[in-house]
Amino acid sequence: MTDLHVRLPRRRPVLYRAPRVPGAVLGRTRTTAAWVAGGAVVVALLGVVGFVLPELQTAAVGAALLVLVVGLTAYEPVALPILAMPALVVVQRVGGGGVDLSLSDFALFGAFWFALFFSPRPFSRPMRAMIWLSVVYQVATLFTVIVNPFTANVVEWFHAWVSVAGALVLGWAVGRSGRARLGLTLFLAPCLAIAAQTCVVALQQLAAGNTGPVYIDAPIAMHKNFIGCVLAFAALTAYARPWWVGWPRWFSLGAFWLCSLGVLAAQARQALIGLAIGIMLITLRGDPDRKRSKLILLAAIPAIYFVVLAVQEQLASGNQFNSANQRLTWYADSIDVWQRSPWVGMGLRWWTAGVTEFVFQPPNVELEVLSSAGIVGLAGFLVLFLGGMAVLWRINPRFGTLAFSMLMMRFVQGQFDLFWVSVQVTVPFVIVGVCLGAEAYAESRQAAREETGRELPLDELRSVREMAER
Repeated sequence: MTDLHVRLPRRRPVLYRAPRVPGAVLGRTRTTAAWVAGGAVVVALLGVVGFVLPELQTAAVGAALLVLVVGLTAYEPVALPILAMPALVVVQRVGGGGVDLSLSDFALFGAFWFALFFSPRPFSRPMRAMIWLSVVYQVATLFTVIVNPFTANVVEWFHAWVSVAGALVLGWAVGRSGRARLGLTLFLAPCLAIAAQTCVVALQQLAAGNTGPVYIDAPIAMHKNFIGCVLAFAALTAYARPWWVGWPRWFSLGAFWLCSLGVLAAQARQALIGLAIGIMLITLRGDPDRKRSKLILLAAIPAIYFVVLAVQEQLASGNQFNSANQRLTWYADSIDVWQRSPWVGMGLRWWTAGVTEFVFQPPNVELEVLSSAGIVGLAGFLVLFLGGMAVLWRINPRFGTLAFSMLMMRFVQGQFDLFWVSVQVTVPFVIVGVCLGAEAYAESRQAAREETGRELPLDELRSVREMAER
């Protein structure tokens, strides 16, 4: 008797369908249509009021936005945190004097309160650990705020807390509500636009014989280091492509290569090194859901070597004002500033307050924290980052690998450039929060099924057990 070996096509396990309820889809459709129609009517009436009475135009626009936000929140409690995801990469500055923030900061601050009050509870154990680590850092830097009472110091203390703990809570709201795919896709969309524009400008420069880094002037001015860091975050997210996000392979690979080309075009060396290390971490740790080719390491390692050669060339050039030699000067000046107040530093953002003769932000995270918050502040910073990476390393790799690599990449970037800079701090912690929230959501779905015995609908995020059975 001949054995017949039938090769079955590889497919994902069948996810569980919820029992069909007659009229359920029609009811949801009617509810959605009612919310949309009612909100549109109110917003249109307020728009007419603003048009007819120009003196009330500002109030009408504000009221229309308020109605829109309230309506969206009533329909989807975490609507504003989700919609804030693409705004997190808008670097346009507003304000002045001691209060100089970006539009990204304002989007985060506004969405944070909705995430805080409307996101699902309770926080998971890893999420609580991350929040407490941020508290340790804030307490450690509180000493410099008390000793150095100037406006920028106080503002930056609150700003740092929102950039870390606020970003974690916002990301948690997106992931824990089951909207991880939508939130990360909305984050990736403007990054792809930035990457495409960067590549176009780079081609134009090459056509003109200019091989220098890319700076974008319009519609929003963007420095090469900002472009490089933000696109590195997007590239790493696309490369990780967690199975629970559900991106198709063509989309994630296309986004990864486009954003990586943007990093190369920007010639942001700290972003290139951080991205290479992040890719190596994700590749070498392994993925329970897919096999990753190690060939990518053949591109990551030469990228680091290229950066090292470029720095060595600048140091040997004798030009005191190039990037590498200027950093050495700033390092020495930063140590000088730190020695004036070694324990608590000269205050957060001391370079904007005129408390010293120097007006530069130290291009190294340890020197920046030392000069700003002293030895006490540096101890709190190391607790935040090293403790955070320890927490993320121990959670389910399906969720923790991207989060750990993102935090590590930002830490590496901070060794060679400015660290406490708006978007570059916010985005990694938001993505960490999304990963932690997505893990808690998956576990809650599994627990709900075990408790009720009911099957989950197809559009639910895959549970931890279902993913483990693949």
